Amino acid sequence: MSDLKIAPGPGARSAFRLGMWAAAVAGLSGIGLLHWTAVLTPVLTGFVLLLLFPIYLVFAASALSVWLGYGKDVTDLRPVYREKREKAP
Repeated sequence: MSDLKIAPGPGARSAFRLGMWAAAVAGLSGIGLLHWTAVLTPVLTGFVLLLLFPIYLVFAASALSVWLGYGKDVTDLRPVYREKREKAP
């Protein structure tokens, strides 16, 4: 029996956008709070902002996309063919 596949609609798109904004605000607020309480030094804060925060956003986007139905699996793949080009004389 085949599974019924439903493409996410505009509601999922706006929920994803809102979720990413919320994740970014929460992450930046957490980093700011840790910097303000002197848990993070200025150098460590820069390291977190430049290297760890983008990775955090990728994980948040991955979790949101799967939760909202944007996830793809093997059945969504299709073969890719290239047409052979003839060489010019």
